[in-house]
Amino acid sequence: MKASADVVIIGAGVTGAALAYTLAKRGLRDVLVLERRFPGAGATGRCGGGIRQQFTTAPNIRLAMGSVRIYEQLSQELDCDIEYVQGGYLILAETEGELELQRRAVALQNDLGLPSRSLSPGEVRELVPLFDTATIAGATFCPTDGHANPFRVVEGYLRAAQRLGVTLEKFTQVTDLMVRGNRVVEVVTSRGRISPGVVVNAAGAWSKEIAHMADVELPNQPVRHEILITEPVQPITEVMVISLHTGLYFSQTVSGQILGGIGDPEERPGYNLRSSLKFLRRFLRELVRHVPALGQLSVLRQWTGFYDVTPDAQPVLGPTPGLENFIQANGYSGHGFMIAPKVAEILADYIEHGEVSEDLARLSLARFEGEVEGEGFVVG
Repeated sequence: MKASADVVIIGAGVTGAALAYTLAKRGLRDVLVLERRFPGAGATGRCGGGIRQQFTTAPNIRLAMGSVRIYEQLSQELDCDIEYVQGGYLILAETEGELELQRRAVALQNDLGLPSRSLSPGEVRELVPLFDTATIAGATFCPTDGHANPFRVVEGYLRAAQRLGVTLEKFTQVTDLMVRGNRVVEVVTSRGRISPGVVVNAAGAWSKEIAHMADVELPNQPVRHEILITEPVQPITEVMVISLHTGLYFSQTVSGQILGGIGDPEERPGYNLRSSLKFLRRFLRELVRHVPALGQLSVLRQWTGFYDVTPDAQPVLGPTPGLENFIQANGYSGHGFMIAPKVAEILADYIEHGEVSEDLARLSLARFEGEVEGEGFVVG
C-alpha cells in the first residue's frame, strides 16, 4: 500500500467515489481511497436511489440541482449505465400544515430556479393512475427529479477514477489519525500507515468515530432505516413517491420491482442492522393505503442501512476548525446519494484552490456554534 498521498479519502461510498473521480479529472491524481469493506457497503449500497431537488433549505436545493445536472450526463461521461430515470418526485401531504410547508418550499425552490409545483389530488392521479387520491390533501411535483442505481454510480465513478490513476484500497480499516499541531500527519490503517496531504472524512455513519480519532466532535448520529423490494410487475409509474405525513417512499425500478421504505419516529441512534416485522407491516399498510392494487405483491427481500443524521438534517462539509487539512464530507441525513456529485465539485474546488463556496461556508462544522435552520423534507 502507498506510504503517502496528496489526498486520502476515508470511505468508498458515493461521496468518496465522486470526489476521487472529480479530483482526478482535474489532474489531482495522487488520491488514495480507503474502504474498510468494499465500495458501496455502507449507506450508498443500501439506499433507495432517489435523486430529488425538492428541499426546504437553500443549500440542499442548490446542491441537489447541481447534482442533477451532473447525473443527466453521468452515464456517458463515466461510460457506465447508471440506470438514471428522470421520472419526477411526487411529495404527498395529508394535512393543512403539510400543505403550507409545501407552499413555502415551492416558493423557495422556484426562486432558485427549480420547476417544482403544487398539485391537487386530481392532478396526482394523472401522474399515478392507480393512486387512491382520497388519502391525500395535495402534493408537490418536480419533473426533473428521478432515481438511479447506486451500485452502478459508485462503480462508474471508481472505475473512471482508477483509469485516471486513483488508488482504491478495499478491506482497509482506518484505526487512528495522528495529529501534530493543526494537521493530521498520519493515517493509521489495518494495513499500514500513510502520510497525507489532505484527509477527507467520507465515512458516512462511521464519520463520527473517524473524527474522534483526531479529537474532533461531530454532532452526527447513525440511525437505522429499513427498506424492501418486491417481485417485478408491469410498469405503473416512473415517479418516485414520498409522504411527508408518514415517511413512506417508493418507486419502480427499471426491472419492474417496487422499492421503498418508511421511517420510524421511535428509532433510536445506534448500529442496529437487524430487519424488523414492525417495518414490514407498517410499510405495506401505508403502500396499500395509497395504491391498493399493489396489495397482492410478494416481498422478495428487506434490509437495513443508516442515515448519518445531523441536528439540522443537512451535511457537514469542508475544513475542520483547528485542523487545516481535515475535511468533512458527511452528515447527509439520508440525502447523500442525491447531492454527492455537486458536493464533490465544491470540495474539489476547496482542495484544489482553497475556494470556499457559499454552501460550503453555510454547511461547515462551525455552524453548530449558533442557531441552525433545519431541513423540513426528511423521509424514509
